Amino acid sequence: MSSDNILLDIRNLYVQFKQGGSIATAVHGVNLRVNKGETLAIVGESGSGKSVSMLAAMQLLPTDVSIVPQGTVEFKGRDLLQMKPAEIRGVRGNHIGMIFQEPMTSLNPLHTIEKQIAEVLYIHKGLSRAQAKSRVIELLDLVGIVNPESKLTSYPHQLSGGQKQRVMIAMALANEPELLIADEPTTALDVTVQKQVLELIKSLQRKLGMAVILISHDLNVVRHNADKIAVMKNGHLLEVQSCNRLFKQPEHPYTQQLIDSEPKGSPAPVERDATPVLEAQNICVEFPIKKNFWGRTTESFSAVKNLSLTVKAGETVGIVGESGSGKTTLGLALLKLLGSHSDFIRFCGQRCDELDQKGFRPLRKDMQIVFQDPYGSLSPRMSVAQIIAEGLDVHGLADESDREQQIIDVLREVDLDPDTRHRYPHEFSGGQRQRISIARALVLKPKLIILDEPTSALDRTVQIQVIALLKKLQLKYGIAYLFISHDLAVVKALSHRVLVMRHGELVEQGDCHALFSSPENAYTRQLLDAAYFYQDEQKSLSSSTTNEA
Repeated sequence: MSSDNILLDIRNLYVQFKQGGSIATAVHGVNLRVNKGETLAIVGESGSGKSVSMLAAMQLLPTDVSIVPQGTVEFKGRDLLQMKPAEIRGVRGNHIGMIFQEPMTSLNPLHTIEKQIAEVLYIHKGLSRAQAKSRVIELLDLVGIVNPESKLTSYPHQLSGGQKQRVMIAMALANEPELLIADEPTTALDVTVQKQVLELIKSLQRKLGMAVILISHDLNVVRHNADKIAVMKNGHLLEVQSCNRLFKQPEHPYTQQLIDSEPKGSPAPVERDATPVLEAQNICVEFPIKKNFWGRTTESFSAVKNLSLTVKAGETVGIVGESGSGKTTLGLALLKLLGSHSDFIRFCGQRCDELDQKGFRPLRKDMQIVFQDPYGSLSPRMSVAQIIAEGLDVHGLADESDREQQIIDVLREVDLDPDTRHRYPHEFSGGQRQRISIARALVLKPKLIILDEPTSALDRTVQIQVIALLKKLQLKYGIAYLFISHDLAVVKALSHRVLVMRHGELVEQGDCHALFSSPENAYTRQLLDAAYFYQDEQKSLSSSTTNEA
């Protein structure tokens, strides 16, 4: 390979962090090379050093806790690590674009979407306000934002997770960079949007001759979109191979472990005489868009439209659909965390939709929720023991004599060391934080847990562990789950029945196996066709059928 074709050359990269009086090495002598127009995928578990390596290369690590990286990171022959602040700012966002993993924390909550995207254009291109606005609309349309003009004055909290991720991609592509670093660009996206975003990146890559570094924990995404794959673990680079060769002949045992870590199996069957835990009939949720002078709503948006469902004891009902389809809104409405109206909502036979918040409070201990973002839903100022004990204290379920023991027991239930209960959330990995969230819900011994994307931010090996944990707890305690997810592989492994939502409406429901094998609705087929794991299953099935014939 000619040296003229090399775009990014990382040699002997070391990254270290200060920890109290000691120094921890996060990246150990990594060597990576990216050629023009090539897609290099970096895979590995959470904490393996994937993102840290790229942040170090871009001089984006916080200087108060990190030590200046050692090694060489040459971009078009110039060492990025030796550049002065003004020089590296000229490269970032102009020649190298980056899509960050957490769009909610990466976008400024105080600025509109237009202002945040336009900032890149002002700084690097010197565009006028009118030119920048036109380009922003073009970019939002390019990344699939419907009616982009209406989103210009929106703030990040007013967009869905998928829309925020699209905005991040628009910002990264604004100046048509030569290299795009995409750090988990599809983590928060449903399968149809995921497919669209990856196809968008591919088409722009072909158009611009752009190179891409794709950081991901989803091997199905990597398999279909990378030319080369680098595997990392604990800061070490284990192997770099072409995509086809790595999946056929992985050299390292850890790589084989990653390949085998796909959600499989199905949940234990539900008892025939299982009683309904939750029943809802024609539930609707509307949000006001416009109000008149007297404060009365004149225009509203229907997020959930006349949806009915039943969840039995020991049953998992999966809810799937695109971002913005009303999945999370439905879950919050069922818990009276959002205003709604319905024919009725019954919990364990008791009518609860007509109760006020005070009357509903005693039911909350039996109806728990695990949120999508464990880091955002766990208080950074409370220890793990305080977080778990909060529900016990609110509902008066423990006294001083057995409070500590209940905390220890529930941490063991979710396979966490009880000795870590005095630590804080930031001291845990993403998978461990999700286990803490599950422990917080489980300690109250609920009859129903609403799981809102509990595995979306986790790598596949940790996903397998969380799925096994949820199955074990359900079998042991007969808990009912309402499982909201865009990851169809996880839904298939965990759910008994599946509800498919689109634009707030129920388009199809049925037994999980039947729905995946023979979907009736065109939209359901579209969702399945967009899922890489499903494509691979169909190919495997077709191949085996051909061989048998």
